[in-house]
Amino acid sequence: MDTEAIYQEGFAHRCEGRYREARQAFERVLGSEPDHANAKWQLALVAGFEGDFEGSAVMLQQVVSASPRHVAARYDLAMTYMMLGMNDEACMEFREVLRLQPDHDQAKRQLAYCP
Repeated sequence: MDTEAIYQEGFAHRCEGRYREARQAFERVLGSEPDHANAKWQLALVAGFEGDFEGSAVMLQQVVSASPRHVAARYDLAMTYMMLGMNDEACMEFREVLRLQPDHDQAKRQLAYCP
C-alpha cells in the first residue's frame, strides 16, 4: 500500500473514532515520509480527541513551525488554544489563518471572541 493510501486509511479511522488504528496508520506514513505534514497534523488531532490537549497543541505548533502555510493545522492550533484558555494566542492564530486565507469562514466566526 502506498503512503497516500495509508494516510487515507488513517484519516478514515480518525473520522470513525478509531484512534489507535488511526495513530498506527499515521505513524506508518511518517516512517516512510518523516516530513509528511498532514500525517503529523492528524496525529496531533488524534491526541486532542483522546483528551491530551496540551500534547495536541505542542504537536500542532510543530506542524505550523515546519509548514507555516498549513492553514488547517493553524486553525486547529487556534481552536486548541481556545480550549486551553490561551485566548491571545488563539486570536493571533485566527488572524494569521485569515491573512493566509481571507475567506476562511470558521476563522472569521471565531474572531468574534477576540478583543
